Amino acid sequence: MMAEGMDIRASVRFVSMSPQKIRLVIDMVRGLDANSAMDVLKFTQNAAAKPVQKLLRSAIANAEENFGLNRDDLYVHTIVADAGPVRKWRRFGARGRFKPLKRRYSHITIVLREQDMVEA
Repeated sequence: MMAEGMDIRASVRFVSMSPQKIRLVIDMVRGLDANSAMDVLKFTQNAAAKPVQKLLRSAIANAEENFGLNRDDLYVHTIVADAGPVRKWRRFGARGRFKPLKRRYSHITIVLREQDMVEA
């Protein structure tokens, strides 16, 4: 059995997508059990779903290999997308002006926990 309060963590850094776009996807899977979250991400037609799905698969593998847990007992306790660095450059426009461009990056962190089995 796993001790209470123990978290299974996985994170990915420098995902080349804005945190705002990733948050739209991670809000759908927060609080779901691991298998349901994988199904939701598999059928979500959004580019942000792919890195989030890879991260969830990695967290489940961490739980199974390192802690000996069953994937059916896991749920998504916490998932956040934080802002990473922003690469700024410019593209020149008409009449001597220039247009600033921003390439945003994200850091995604997921925490899985084991569901408490209540026996009556």
